[in-house]
Amino acid sequence: MKSFSLWITGAWLCLAFNHALAAETHALHHAPAPDHRSVLTLDAGERAMILEEMRMFLDGVQKMTGALARPDMAAVAQIARGMGQKMVHEVPPALRAKLPQEFRQLGLSVHREFDQIALDAGSLQDVSHSLNQLSATLQKCVSCHATYQIQTPIHADSH
Repeated sequence: MKSFSLWITGAWLCLAFNHALAAETHALHHAPAPDHRSVLTLDAGERAMILEEMRMFLDGVQKMTGALARPDMAAVAQIARGMGQKMVHEVPPALRAKLPQEFRQLGLSVHREFDQIALDAGSLQDVSHSLNQLSATLQKCVSCHATYQIQTPIHADSH
């Protein structure tokens, strides 16, 4: 009887250990991965300005893909034109000083590419060509998001 009790206790300990190990391993899958992207430290208003522009790009890309699927090349041109350099607004000097040159150049090149998509969509009327241009432009978005993260400083007096 004593050996059976020891066996039960040993089995219970093994099960408890395995459960704890599994729970720890499972928790590791949910632990945030280290983020090695460059940090852009912006105040809340600056962050909101950058994120609003990104949302406008996302909205425009969704509308462009819908127009390409129809295919409505006049709509593609109009939507792309709206995301071109026309969309560029005067960046406040304080924000400009915080943004790395590479970030600013990448953003400007994206606006220029949308202008080119607009021109080509209107003149070539070629869905495949416009999709290839859009894909190349979106690669710049992916690259930027893989390179940079935006953080807002936490102030002690904000509690």
